[in-house]
Amino acid sequence: MSEQTIKGIAVSPGVAIGKVFILDSEDLVIPRRRIKKDDIPIQIARLEEALTKTRAEILQIQKKITEEMGVEHGQIFNAHLMVLEDRMLIEEVIGRLKKERLSIEYIFSQVMDKYSRVFAKIDDEYLRERTSDINDVGRRLIRNLIGRQRQSLAELKEEVIVIASDLSPSDTAMMHKEKVIGFATDIGGRTSHTAIMARSLEIPAVVGLETATQYIHDGDGVIIDGHHGLVVVNPTKRTIQRYVRERRKFKEFAQGLVSLRDLPAVTIDGKKIELAANIEVPEEVASTQAHGAEGIGLYRTEYFYMNRIDLPSEDEHYQAYRIVAEQVAPHPVVIRTLDLGGDKFLSHLDIPREMNPFLGWRAIRYCLARPYMFKSQLKAILRASVHGKLKLMYPMISGLEELLQANKFLEESKKELRGQGIDFDEDMEVGAMIEVPSAALTCDLLAREVDFFSIGTNDLIQYSLAVDRVNEKIAYLYEPAHPAVLRLIKNIIDTGHKHNIWVGMCGEMCAEPALALLLLGLGLDEFSTGAVIIPTLKKLIRSVTFSDAGKIAEEAMQLSMGKEVEKFMKKKFNKLMPDFLE
Repeated sequence: MSEQTIKGIAVSPGVAIGKVFILDSEDLVIPRRRIKKDDIPIQIARLEEALTKTRAEILQIQKKITEEMGVEHGQIFNAHLMVLEDRMLIEEVIGRLKKERLSIEYIFSQVMDKYSRVFAKIDDEYLRERTSDINDVGRRLIRNLIGRQRQSLAELKEEVIVIASDLSPSDTAMMHKEKVIGFATDIGGRTSHTAIMARSLEIPAVVGLETATQYIHDGDGVIIDGHHGLVVVNPTKRTIQRYVRERRKFKEFAQGLVSLRDLPAVTIDGKKIELAANIEVPEEVASTQAHGAEGIGLYRTEYFYMNRIDLPSEDEHYQAYRIVAEQVAPHPVVIRTLDLGGDKFLSHLDIPREMNPFLGWRAIRYCLARPYMFKSQLKAILRASVHGKLKLMYPMISGLEELLQANKFLEESKKELRGQGIDFDEDMEVGAMIEVPSAALTCDLLAREVDFFSIGTNDLIQYSLAVDRVNEKIAYLYEPAHPAVLRLIKNIIDTGHKHNIWVGMCGEMCAEPALALLLLGLGLDEFSTGAVIIPTLKKLIRSVTFSDAGKIAEEAMQLSMGKEVEKFMKKKFNKLMPDFLE
């Protein structure tokens, strides 16, 4: 067969070359079988037995992962356990069983399909990826109902590259790094638990291939290109030789970065830069530390609202923030307050669907309209601040009025804690994300009320250029290096420094090494990215003088088009780091 290349989403870097092991998609077809009324108690007893067995299996997997990879990774399976303990789900299954008089496995599969479809339609990638948790638990319980076993990745005898329609968190948990040298799936995204664990295990991985399982078969030779999101099927000898060289080059480059892990990110002429990491869930902390992050620059808190029908309590928030604060101390953790709403939709939070979700009732707008929920999170962050170096950040601030309102609720929260005799860090820094053009243009007014800015380029770019960043038809217009975007960023940095506050960035723009060089030259104080890119940024910073970076940035700012800027910056970057594997 001829060589074929399939494009997907790169979620874990590296190159893997080997033979394919197909993990069956496990499409469980459950027949629609009627039962007698007298059989209903028997069916309920079968469900209870399957629930007990499934819970025991998940707890066993959780124990194994906690022992081998740490408590952070073991906590991934808390979401699975929550599904099994969801009384509304169980009561719906039993209610339909009594009403429809169909087998318990059929009823359960129908209810789980409904839950799965609801999550799969959510626009937000992080929420959509929670579908895999629901499907994983559902399939495991149905297997226990019908007495069917599934092949396990723990039983592999030789090195393989796993190809699957999807990999559940429990599938990934059973992987042995020595045997699974890479994997690829038809579905999935960067924020799935599978992707998180792949990055933690540092296994090259590509997801979102859509139709790979239709063309790839057991025993096929494949190459996983985790840098560019490619899977090469039946590669030629010439292609294999090229990727062997690329793999060797990547390993040599990565090995050279290991020695930098505990060194500071300081330019040749002594300018200190903070290199932090973005995390979705606490499970990622270990990976950020392994890659030399000096703290967490963006801790997204939306996951607290996943896989549940009620609001998380103040104590639940506090315990989670305390754990992360203690793990990362003495380095800082910047916690972003709840950024749900609009495209991040949860029915139990009563957030309506909107025609223009990115311009709608979301983030700080939603929180200010829900003071009880907002203050619950604020008080939890304050309480946890005594356990480390926590900082608080408001998302999507569009003007001074919103910022003052948010700070008013923060002061009320502090007053309530003082009244209860609860300690917190009275000097905890408070910042605003600058991701709306109106905030970027009035940041001189905002700077008087905060201790720092963090530039959210993902939204700032799409709002400034009127480009939907998830619309593939106009993706070519989404230009981080567009002169308009660069001028906004320069104004934010300069204004922040004029008012003696530090300015960071937590958008994807600073994870692009060539553009990171430009941002360094513009005076950015803190870079917060995915953990894997941190060693590269550290080497870049330690390879240039701050003065030279400034001169490069000045030249780039004179260019008229984004593509010219990108070409110019790549040339400058490659001169500084010729061994970088792009």
